[in-house]
Parts: sequence; structure tokens; C-alpha cells
Amino acid sequence: MADLKVIHAYRHLYRGLLHAVQFSKPARYTALHQLRRAFREKGAKYDARGITRTVLFLRAAARERGIEHQVLRNLLIIAWYRYGNTPTWRQAQVEMLTPQKRTELQDHIQATVYKHYEMTIAMLNKSMGLCLR
Repeated sequence: MADLKVIHAYRHLYRGLLHAVQFSKPARYTALHQLRRAFREKGAKYDARGITRTVLFLRAAARERGIEHQVLRNLLIIAWYRYGNTPTWRQAQVEMLTPQKRTELQDHIQATVYKHYEMTIAMLNKSMGLCLR
């Protein structure tokens, strides 16, 4: 069984995310998937200070529509486009049946498209002591 501190951190973060997105349907599922992905990551370490600061950040995002709310909103929009925008079964079938010719440039773009975004989020986390993704 997981450590009790980790379970409490997960619950506090999830509750804070739900309040910050005001329980809106697409955002709460995207937030849940992001949180699950973060807690299931191999080699992740428990950072009590970072989690506390992140919960405070989420409370500020829930309290008013300021900078914190806009940052969280943009993070969830990017996560939805990156992970959650799954095609229907029909779209997936059509994509499988039609041959796609990918160039070397398209492969390079696909591999590096989120690199700058991830570096920016890492710098934000480091400067504010947060645990955002």
C-alpha cells in the first residue's frame, strides 16, 4: 500500500484542482489524467514543500481569475491537446487504413514540439517551488 503522506497529497491536489477548474467537465478529467500520470511516474519523489506550495497555488487559482487561474487553464488546454484529444474509433480506423507518408522533418517536429514548453514549465516550477506539469 502506498504511503499515507502520498495518498493525502494526491487527495489534496485533486481536490484543489477540482475547485480551481470549478468542476467543469473537460478540465476536471484532463486534470485527473495529468495527476494520475504524475503519481504513476517511475522514479518520482515526494516533495512535501512543493506539494504544499502547489496546493496554495491551486487555492489561489480557485479564489479568483487571476494569473494563477490563467496559468492553470493554459496548462490544462495544452494537456488536453497533447494527451486527451483522442480520436473516435472511426477516425482511428480511417487513419490506420490510409497510408501516411511522413518526412524526416515531420518526425523531427513531432519529437521536439513540446521541448520548449516543458523547459518553461520546469523553470516555473523551479522558481516558484511548485510541482506543475
